[in-house]
Amino acid sequence: MSKKFLTDVIQQSSEMTGVAAGRLAAEIIAAIKSEIVENGRFSLPDFGSFTVRETPKRTALNPRTGEKVAVKAGATVKFKASPSLKAAAFAGAKKAKRKAAKSKGE
Repeated sequence: MSKKFLTDVIQQSSEMTGVAAGRLAAEIIAAIKSEIVENGRFSLPDFGSFTVRETPKRTALNPRTGEKVAVKAGATVKFKASPSLKAAAFAGAKKAKRKAAKSKGE
């Protein structure tokens, strides 16, 4: 999903101009970021949740030289899909697979 996708959906579902829809999409994204920063978590029912996970410091290998490199501790945002989103995605994947097999057979 992109900001342009959100802007297009907002513009099509309301009578907003493209500029206003773009501003609203930017505000929604900013609100989500703010919630993740403040609470370490953001969830949308029937979609999923974003949670902040700390990553420990570790040693990695440089693939070019093979030398060991120290990687600092940090944080990342992890997404976990809701059961309803998983079911919908699975149904969509099955449908796409059937459609691809059908077009190959013709």
